[in-house]
Amino acid sequence: MRKSICLLLVLLLLLTSCGMVKKESSPSPQDKRPAVNAARYGNNGVRPLTENGTAGYEPYAADGTGVVTRSDVELKDHLEQLALRVPGVKGAHCVVLGKNAVVGIDVDGSLSRSRVGTIKYSVAEALRKDPAAVNSMVTADMDISARIAELGKHVRQGHPVSGFSAEMADIIGRIIPQLPDDTTPRGQQ
Repeated sequence: MRKSICLLLVLLLLLTSCGMVKKESSPSPQDKRPAVNAARYGNNGVRPLTENGTAGYEPYAADGTGVVTRSDVELKDHLEQLALRVPGVKGAHCVVLGKNAVVGIDVDGSLSRSRVGTIKYSVAEALRKDPAAVNSMVTADMDISARIAELGKHVRQGHPVSGFSAEMADIIGRIIPQLPDDTTPRGQQ
């Protein structure tokens, strides 16, 4: 039991230490921000809270004329539609958190690994070129995609935190191996 707890803690530490890396080849959207928005957000780029106490999502317009207001639900639907436009994608599920999104795609199970990789790359490229400019991660794993869809259901029902923790527990429960040494018959503890 101790070994599995230690293994779980090490795995969680490794997972939390991994972060998203931005490609430095493309210019930052903050550099393209109009002077009006720079004055509104301040020099450090932190957005103030809205009237209801939340930091609303406001992606920058592609033409640089100002700010386009879009809710997370509209953005989720938009990203799912972008993914569905790619040939080979049968379904798409998306979860948006601020300026980050995870997109799970459903593809034909009989496709080769290289073809699935090509489809994933095409979806990622379509998301990168989108003017909404969010940091997106694309997965074609069937289980993760199903978990993303379930997480979306929890969020729509008004339970984002409990939904996230339940789905993460399911994902981690499938990843962590069961060691024979951790199984002891009842009564021999």
